[in-house]
Amino acid sequence: MTETLQTLLAPIAPQLAEVDKLFHLELGTDLACVNTLVKHVSRFRGKMLRPTLVLLSGQAAGGLRQEHVTIATVVEMVHMATLVHDDVLDEAELRRRGATINHLRGNEAAVLLGDYLISHSYHLCSSLQSQLASRTIARTTNQVCEGELLQIDNRNNYDLSQQTYIEIIKRKTAVLCATCCYLGGVLAGATESVARDLESYGERIGMAFQIQDDILDIVGDPSAVGKTLGIDVEKGKMTLPMIHFLRTAPSEHRMLLRSLLASRDGDKTEKIRNLILPSGSIDYARQFAGELIAGAKASLQSLPLNPARQTLETMADFVIDRPM
Repeated sequence: MTETLQTLLAPIAPQLAEVDKLFHLELGTDLACVNTLVKHVSRFRGKMLRPTLVLLSGQAAGGLRQEHVTIATVVEMVHMATLVHDDVLDEAELRRRGATINHLRGNEAAVLLGDYLISHSYHLCSSLQSQLASRTIARTTNQVCEGELLQIDNRNNYDLSQQTYIEIIKRKTAVLCATCCYLGGVLAGATESVARDLESYGERIGMAFQIQDDILDIVGDPSAVGKTLGIDVEKGKMTLPMIHFLRTAPSEHRMLLRSLLASRDGDKTEKIRNLILPSGSIDYARQFAGELIAGAKASLQSLPLNPARQTLETMADFVIDRPM
């Protein structure tokens, strides 16, 4: 799948290279200590999913302009800021097989670096003549913070409903993917209807992406996933597999899971994995994510049938086809 995506993304490779160049140009400073942190956090950038969504949505909806490169860089900065701040909240030590900023330099440096990334994203976004992008990005970052606050407010809430869980992941993860696709379409001159369909596509794959992440946190292999796992369990974050298990498992199994979640047992993540795996809760979460992906693909029907749209469809499958 990775090789296929690399081939399919070849048409936007020049724009992705421009995003990478602009990212480093915008964040550059005469302070070596800041440049060192920015260089380190750049290792977390992975496959640049969010810039890719901006560029493919623009290409699918009519064509790319220089503004697409700018917005693609902006959303990458916003995303990187959320990762740095998330690692502080989660006390994570590993991301993409490398040490997190908070683990290397402490929480103070990590929080300030996240703020640095956010402030630069707004500085860059303000270079666009239209205020639509700036206002949309600002609203999106507000919603990301709301989602994180809602999740924190529900830590150790073992009665968390699936509806509230969906609201959390919609705000903290999916809304940025949705904004990438919406702005990509708008900047390409798409009609409001088409832009909203792209937004719907982004929201659905964003939620599916988070559900897959939550599955990996329970059953993933750290060496394959490349980041600290078991954080959801340690931090009392209820995810879809656990919510489903607590709703459907035999009563004695539900009681055992609650007991494990509340305990300080150092092996509780492994015990929870062994408890949930034989149930149907992991499969339920995968099926739920799969239905979101199907809905995302359906949202693209209003776009012209072109290579960029086909690549968006392929990317939707990639979201839930990641290493375990």
